[in-house]
Parts: sequence; structure tokens; C-alpha cells
Amino acid sequence: MRYAGIDIGSRTIKFAVIEDGSLILSRKAIASHDPLGTARDLMKGAAFDRLTATGYGRHLIKGHLDCPVISEISAFVLGARFFSDDCHAILDIGGQDTKAISLDENGGLCKFEMNDRCAAGTGRFLEVMAIALGFTLEEFAAAALAAKKAEKINSMCTVFAESEVVSLISQGADRGEVALGIHKAIIGRSAGLLKRVAPAGKIFFGGGVALNPCARFLLESETGRPVYVPPDPQIVGAVGAALTARENG
Repeated sequence: MRYAGIDIGSRTIKFAVIEDGSLILSRKAIASHDPLGTARDLMKGAAFDRLTATGYGRHLIKGHLDCPVISEISAFVLGARFFSDDCHAILDIGGQDTKAISLDENGGLCKFEMNDRCAAGTGRFLEVMAIALGFTLEEFAAAALAAKKAEKINSMCTVFAESEVVSLISQGADRGEVALGIHKAIIGRSAGLLKRVAPAGKIFFGGGVALNPCARFLLESETGRPVYVPPDPQIVGAVGAALTARENG
């Protein structure tokens, strides 16, 4: 049988199908004003027997497709263990929130914390800062990696940080050094969250920000711990939801 998971996130929608313990299909799209329509488009033509939904919009999907739902934390734990069965420390930096999770020896959830009061330190924060500096996201990460030193960023509020960045540039600061300062601020914040929740062991790094090579590099250097990023860190929750569909089958 084939089991599917749909993850309706704040910035992207992800879809995955599992068969015989293997990931056979994954798709993703930018979230739109019509998340249900985007989800239907992602599932179009895909054959599956059961579906489970997770993410911000999981109850929207449940209401229209009459499928069970699972929390983002539970889905991410299952998805992380699918890609790395020995992981015990998980960091997920998505579009609008950051999650730090610790697991026991059997892969069960021990503790988690979320920073979801605002977009500070998330993918959306990086998008806004990249635009303020006149970079694409790819250029933003590359410029930060190439910088010799970092400009200190004092505010993690998206609005105030953007004003701070504009002020630094107007004073002649190097864009790459500002970019590195922004990345350091985000990863320092995330590393602190992770240290409180899961202070030891290899880190499983998922979510859209895990695609950023500077974020990966800084997380490893900031924590002094090995960091594992799955082949597509954005589909972890969708895979976890698909695994739940299998378990409930």
C-alpha cells in the first residue's frame, strides 16, 4: 500500500508518498492564497491509499479531504528518524517558526521548544533581510560565507532589524559582512534554543533554512557538534505524516 503525507506550512506546501518503507514521491510548492488548491495540485496524479495532514493548514485539509491530522512536532520526529534513525537532537527552522526537539534512545519525544512569537530567526526573516541587502537568497548565503568578519546585528525583530540593516548600509558597511552578521544572529539564537532542549549529540537540521549553506556551516561551528541535513530538508514533516498514515493503516 502507498501512504501519503501533506504538510501545509506557512511558506511552502510539501507532499510525500511512502511505499514499502521507501520514499517514492515528493513534491513541494510555494504556499499561496489558496493552500487547499495548491495541495490538490501537488497530489494530482499521485496514487496513494491513505493520507495524513500536518502543518499550519492541516485542519483545512482535514475539513475538505476527511483525512486524519498529526501535529508538526510529531510529524517532524517521525520524518527525522526516517532519514536518520540515530538522531536524538533536532532543529527545524521553517518559514515562520523554529523548533528544537530532543528524543530518547528509542526515538520517542522527550522535550521540545518553539520560537513562534514572530518571524525572528526564521526563513521569512532571512527573506526580508536578503531583500533589504539587494540579494537573492542564494547570493545572500554566498556573500555571508565569503565575508571575513561579521557586522553585529542587535535586533531580532524583523521590522527593527531591517531598519538596522538599512542604517548600516547607509553608513558604508559591507553587504557581505552585514549578511554574515544576520546569519550569526539567527544561528546563535537557534543554537541557544537547541542547547536548552537537546544539549548533546549529532544535530538533525531540517526545514527550509537548512538549505542555506551558511546556516549549516555556522550551526556546526557554533555548537561544535556534527550536523546532518537530509537530501531535502523541507519534506521531513510530509514524510512523517505519511509514516503516520502507514501506522494508522
